[in-house]
Amino acid sequence: MSPPFTPLFIDGQSIPASDGATFQVVNVSTSEVVGVPASASSADCNAAVEAAGRAFTDWEKMTPYARRDIFLKAASLLDTEEWRARVVQTTVEETGCTPVWASLALSAAATIRIIASFANDLTGKTFMSATVPGMSCVMEQRAMGVIFGIAPWNAPFTLTIRAFGIPLICGNTVVIKSSEFSPRTQALAIQLFHEAGLPHGVLNYVSMSRENAPEFTAQIIAHPLVRKINFTGSDRVGRIIATEAAKHLKPTVLELGGKAPAVVLNDASIADAANAIVTGGMLHSGQICMSTERVIVQSGAAEQLIAQMQSLCQSLTAGDPKNSKLGPLFTEASAENVVSMISEARKAGAEVLVGDVVRNGAVVRPHIIKGVKPGMRLWERESFGPVFSVAVVDTPEEAVELANATDYSLSASLWTCDMYLARRIAPLIRAGYTNINGPTPHSEAFVTPAGLGGSSGYGHFGIDDFTDKRLVNTWPLGRHYPFLQ
Repeated sequence: MSPPFTPLFIDGQSIPASDGATFQVVNVSTSEVVGVPASASSADCNAAVEAAGRAFTDWEKMTPYARRDIFLKAASLLDTEEWRARVVQTTVEETGCTPVWASLALSAAATIRIIASFANDLTGKTFMSATVPGMSCVMEQRAMGVIFGIAPWNAPFTLTIRAFGIPLICGNTVVIKSSEFSPRTQALAIQLFHEAGLPHGVLNYVSMSRENAPEFTAQIIAHPLVRKINFTGSDRVGRIIATEAAKHLKPTVLELGGKAPAVVLNDASIADAANAIVTGGMLHSGQICMSTERVIVQSGAAEQLIAQMQSLCQSLTAGDPKNSKLGPLFTEASAENVVSMISEARKAGAEVLVGDVVRNGAVVRPHIIKGVKPGMRLWERESFGPVFSVAVVDTPEEAVELANATDYSLSASLWTCDMYLARRIAPLIRAGYTNINGPTPHSEAFVTPAGLGGSSGYGHFGIDDFTDKRLVNTWPLGRHYPFLQ
C-alpha cells in the first residue's frame, strides 16, 4: 500500500497544494515512509489566512455558548472508540513514539471540555467613570481576528488543540501550521472539530516542507489579517518567530524549551522523589518541554536518591517503541546532539553513573551524569533526551540558587516533607510553575504561563491572551465645554 496522503484544509475543503507539491514523513524507528502530506505554496498560505478572515465576522457574532456546543460535540466524538483508535494509531505510526505516550493524547477530551467552560468567562464589566460625572463605561472582551498557531510534533494532537482551542472559543478564527514530522496526526485535530460542526473557514490547516517553512511562516506572520501568533517548540525557532512578529509589532505567545530542575531536600520522601523524577525525565524519552533534566539534591539525601534513580533507570529498556519503555528520539541528529552533550560534560569532569554515551540510530539509553555544572552545555542547554544532570548542594538556599542558574523558566519540582519549608522555598524558584512533591511535567490547564521569559518563552494560553479589552464610554448629553466659550 502507498503511504497515506494528508491534504491541506482551507475554507472547509480538503485540498492538495495548489502546485501539487508534497513531502515525505519517515518513521524514525522503522525508516519507513508513513505519509505524503501536501506541501503548501505561497498562494495556499494566503488562501488559508483570507478564508479565516472572511469567516471571522460570522464566527465572532456567534454566542460563546453556541461555540461551546461545538467544543462539547468534539469532546464527545473523541470519547468514541473509533476516534481514540485513530489518534493513537496515527501518532505511533507517524512519530515513532510508544503506544503509552500516544494514548496520553486521549486526555485531550478533558482539555476540550475545559476550553468549552471558558464560554462562561467571556464577560465584560460595567462601571461609572471616575472622572466624568454621569458617564457609564463598558469594558468588553472582544475577539482579535485571525490567529496563527504553530504546534510541534512531540505531543501533536493535544498541542494542536491547545494552539487553536482558546482562540476559537474567544471568537477568533485560526490558521494552524503543522510540524513537518507529524502532519497527519495534527490534521486529525482539525478533522475532529469540523466533524463536530465548525463552520467553513473558521479553522484552516497548512503543512509544508522543511525547506519552505521559514519563508512561508514569515509570510503568514506578515499578513495584515493575522493579529497574533502562538508557537510551541524550540527556543531557537521561537526566537525566529518572535523576530518576525516584532517586525510587524504583532504579539506572540511562546512556549519554548525547558531545563526543569527537581530540588530534593534532606527530609524528602526519597522513594516518591525517585519515582517521579525518573518518570518525569524519561517519559517520551525526555522529549517534553517540562521533562526533568536537572536534579539538585541536598547532601544528606544524595546517596540514597542517586542509588534509587540508578536502579530505576537501569531497569528501563530503550529501543523498539512497541516493546520498550523508551522509544527513539525524533531524529538521529537529535540523538547525536544528546550524546555529544554528555561526552562534552564527561571531558569537563562530570561522572557518568548510568549510560553508555552512545546511540543506536536514534535510540539513546537512560543516562545519569553527576557533577554537571553551570557553564557546561549539558547544564546550559535543553537536551531533549533521556539524561539527568545531578548536582549535590549543602543547603536549601544553595539549591534554589542553582535551580535558578539557567535561562529557562518553565517548570520545576520541590521535594520535602516540611510544608512550611516548601511554602517558603517554592516561590523562590524562578519557574512558571513549581510542583511540590510532584513531577515537573504537570501544569494546570490554561492557568500557568508558557514561561517567564528567556529560553522558555512567555505568555499564557488563556482567554485574556486571545481577546482585546475594549472600553466603550457613554457620555451624558448637555455637557458644558469651556473651550468653546
